[in-house]
Amino acid sequence: MSRERLLIITNLFADPFSPTRATFSQQQFSRLRAHMDVHIVVPVSFIPVMRNLLAWRRLKRETEAKWPGVHYIVYWYVPGVMRGLHSWALMASMLLQCFPTLFLRRWDLILGSWAFPDAVVAAWVGALTRTPVAVHVLGSDINVFTQDSWRRRQILWTLGRAKAVLSVSQALVRKMVGMGAPEAPMRVLYNGVDPERFHPLDRAAARARLGVGADEEMVLFVGNVLVTKGCGELLEAFHALASKRPRLTLTYVGDGPMRAALQARVAELGLQSRVRFAGRVMHDQLNSWFAASTLFCLPSYSEGVPNVVLEAMACARPVVATDVGGIAEVLPPFAGGLIPPKDAPALAQKLDWALGQDWDLTRITAHAATFDWDSNVAQFHQILTEAARH
Repeated sequence: MSRERLLIITNLFADPFSPTRATFSQQQFSRLRAHMDVHIVVPVSFIPVMRNLLAWRRLKRETEAKWPGVHYIVYWYVPGVMRGLHSWALMASMLLQCFPTLFLRRWDLILGSWAFPDAVVAAWVGALTRTPVAVHVLGSDINVFTQDSWRRRQILWTLGRAKAVLSVSQALVRKMVGMGAPEAPMRVLYNGVDPERFHPLDRAAARARLGVGADEEMVLFVGNVLVTKGCGELLEAFHALASKRPRLTLTYVGDGPMRAALQARVAELGLQSRVRFAGRVMHDQLNSWFAASTLFCLPSYSEGVPNVVLEAMACARPVVATDVGGIAEVLPPFAGGLIPPKDAPALAQKLDWALGQDWDLTRITAHAATFDWDSNVAQFHQILTEAARH
């Protein structure tokens, strides 16, 4: 029997300028190729393209060679205004650059992975070609974008015609149903962790390799350095504990627009010797940073179910995070603690508490092992196959 032909439209994938972007999608879709004939269209914002115009064609060619079946297009839109029209802008960009892929090839299913504008455009293409459509929602696409009425109407229309809606958390399902989306096609599918990449390592060896002091109490953040990731609150919480815990250090792994402001604040507080900015790190090198840390912290304002929480636990690290999205669904009390978002004093208190606990690291690792990619992709394939044949 021939394999189902799946077209995925998503911005959440490695692109020529961001090879580490959405590593969870890279892992999930790569494994899905073993079960389905997968083709992925990835829109790339015109802004980095125009800034690197001479390098674009070369980088695009190299990245497509690395990822067979992935096609990158330039996504033209008006930045900062009329965001409700971004779906139309994406549709126009795709029509101009990959019309044959969309309309001259026959697909068994089209998957929009990210509710807006990706899934909206997937639904439009599905309607025009009479192809079943599935939607994958992951967090901010529902929690944030639906606050705008124009985008919310388009997302709800898309959810209403989807044969399957895959959500990374039960919290997102409740949010969508509360907005009026039909519950019947919704399925919760937690992301997985690659045990070959994320597992316990020797802390002393990892610290020696990364230049971390043997006696440090290191709090680790991994992610985009953004206001909405709670990076500012984390620094203020660290400052509140710095005098009480003289061996305490803070490490930011990642980069983003808030980094310069954080570095200025660190200098103002005189904490340069105790706060690291490691920059972006390749996904396969994160394990060493988890191993070198004492605990992991993710104080985001909103999330779906961030893979980095699962990865930290797989590396035997307790987690302090905000009680947003589906984090509470995957972080049990024996593996960490939760706090409200945007609350630096509460974060300081919880970090202090967590640093004083005697954690059962073996139990934490065993819990993380229940989130594996093989099971995830098997369920993913089954759901998509059912949607294609619906």
